[in-house]
Amino acid sequence: MRIDLSGRTALVTGSTQGIGAAIARGLGGSGARVGVNGRSEDRVLRAIEKLGREVPGGDFVPVVADATTEEGAAHAAERLPELDILVNNLGIFGSQPALEISDTEWRRYFDVNVLSAVRLTRTFLPGMTRRGRGRVQYIASDSAVVVPAEMIHYGMSKTALLAVSRGFAKEAAGTGVTVNCVMAGPTHTGGVEDFVYSLVDRELPWPEAQRAFMREYRPQSLLQRLIEPEEIAHMCVYLASDFASATTGGAVRVDGGYVDSILP
Repeated sequence: MRIDLSGRTALVTGSTQGIGAAIARGLGGSGARVGVNGRSEDRVLRAIEKLGREVPGGDFVPVVADATTEEGAAHAAERLPELDILVNNLGIFGSQPALEISDTEWRRYFDVNVLSAVRLTRTFLPGMTRRGRGRVQYIASDSAVVVPAEMIHYGMSKTALLAVSRGFAKEAAGTGVTVNCVMAGPTHTGGVEDFVYSLVDRELPWPEAQRAFMREYRPQSLLQRLIEPEEIAHMCVYLASDFASATTGGAVRVDGGYVDSILP
């Protein structure tokens, strides 16, 4: 399957590293013009420099903005006024005992993981529907349906994204715009390495630490390893393409079989 996104413009929030950077690389490698987003100009420019080496000839645009604010959404719209592909990847995560999560933290997880995506969808979806073409994606998680006891505030935010995605898919019904959630499983990123070591012995070498984490905290995984960011990106690139024109309102799993269900 050869995916050609030439002539399409995309924005991937939180794309200076990890899954976001992998998605930006995948979209750019398929010919899309890609807005690389982060709050720090230095980090965005360094990410674009790295992406340029990985995708020779790729068209990557810096979008230095705090995507959790109204001002950030407005700036993104100024930089990329006619967007074809919006990937709401920005998110925070961490572990905390359930009864110790403060009101402030509950609100922070909702604001960053959910409301930022809602705001950007409100910003860009009208233009997509008006042009009769577009793709909106939300990076959710297996935690949306298998809520980890050590991070229920994170699970809550990802469950909310499933409802947000389905609702906006209905808003876009019949317009040629598709809206989907990508449910990522436990994924190998720098941030996740720190998270793993917060739960297992820090003296363990990484291969052993990863196995210990999966065995103790994610035993449901059929893959029995962490997913690589590129594996999430492959699904996002597919959903951004014309091949996925009949896929909308869905929660598409790239979870390594973590969710124990035969339904998507």
